[in-house]
Amino acid sequence: QVQLVESGGGLVQPGGSLRLSCAASGSIFSIYAMGWYRQAPGEQRQLVAEIASDDTTNYADSVKGRFTISRDNAENTVYLQMNSLKPEDTAVYYCNADGTYGTTQTWFDQWGQGTQVTVSS
Repeated sequence: QVQLVESGGGLVQPGGSLRLSCAASGSIFSIYAMGWYRQAPGEQRQLVAEIASDDTTNYADSVKGRFTISRDNAENTVYLQMNSLKPEDTAVYYCNADGTYGTTQTWFDQWGQGTQVTVSS
């Protein structure tokens, strides 16, 4: 199977920066899309940013120009650099990845456990 482990969340003041990391492990054959989603209390989980295997990126309008997604294919890791953070960015951030694993190249679509990001003074 495939596991995703996130790190890098925490408490930061408005205007500050954080960098989230998500490492995928297991018998991975290939990873296609990787992305970050967030869920604030009482709201649905929503896309923050995603990056395809050809490094094509897509961002939510609310984070364009402030957040940058990148990936290290050799390490099966995706990053989210978050700058100019606002209180409304407060949420649990989840990593997602899809691809294939194992000798049979079985499809996976996996989520991480989530990491809390709190933006407050």
